[in-house]
Amino acid sequence: MIEGIDMIKEKRLKQLEEYVVKQQSASLDELVKEFNVSKNTIRRDLQELLDTGAFKKVYGGIAVNQKKLEHFQEREVQNHHEKRIIGRTAADFVEDGDIIFIDSGTTTIEMLHHIKEKSITIITNNIDIIVGSLPFENVTIITIGGVLERKTKSFGINYNVEMLNTYNINKAFMASTGLTPTTGVTNASFLETELKSKMVERSKTIFLLVDHTKFGQYGLTTYCELNKIDYLITDRMPSQEYQNLIEENHVQLVIAAE
Repeated sequence: MIEGIDMIKEKRLKQLEEYVVKQQSASLDELVKEFNVSKNTIRRDLQELLDTGAFKKVYGGIAVNQKKLEHFQEREVQNHHEKRIIGRTAADFVEDGDIIFIDSGTTTIEMLHHIKEKSITIITNNIDIIVGSLPFENVTIITIGGVLERKTKSFGINYNVEMLNTYNINKAFMASTGLTPTTGVTNASFLETELKSKMVERSKTIFLLVDHTKFGQYGLTTYCELNKIDYLITDRMPSQEYQNLIEENHVQLVIAAE
């Protein structure tokens, strides 16, 4: 019975999160009416959203906290050494002839230096990867248009989503704000969520690149569950809790070497 209640709450929280993200802000009374629950229940739910840091309290309700989304340049310098060795390890999985998706992220971009000599096709939404690939004629670049998210230097919300269904991708190298047992694999920018979900759906093998600080953290939206990931590449062995979670979801854990 408790498990059933927890599942209902988790579903409501996810729907509540999606509603607030879509509206950008919402009042307490509005949410009570929309979700047909008591004010006390909504207050408790909103506190859980506020605790993530992705939302902020406003008079009479809640709003998306746009400041939570750090600028790409600010994130780029954080744990740079760890991100570099993760990117290098991930690049070892790329082979000549591959069609790959490289997600926008300060860890995934570290792959580029190590794959530039390979004859591959890269599908990406990241400006730095597009520009960085220009000198290499052996690398074919397919860009994904949409709304430019300046803070992450990437494109999100592609209005021609049906076009994405035509891509057949060998390997997708995904970035994440963090992951937890309840939220799955998350992202800070809701603009990119649909694109990330679609690339996971269209790719044969999924690699998740996260440094050790991302375990136990989560962002604004969930773009896939952990059981969709084939390989998780990180810089150090996670806690026993996350080792068990990774094993239960049949994910291959790869610890990047120096």
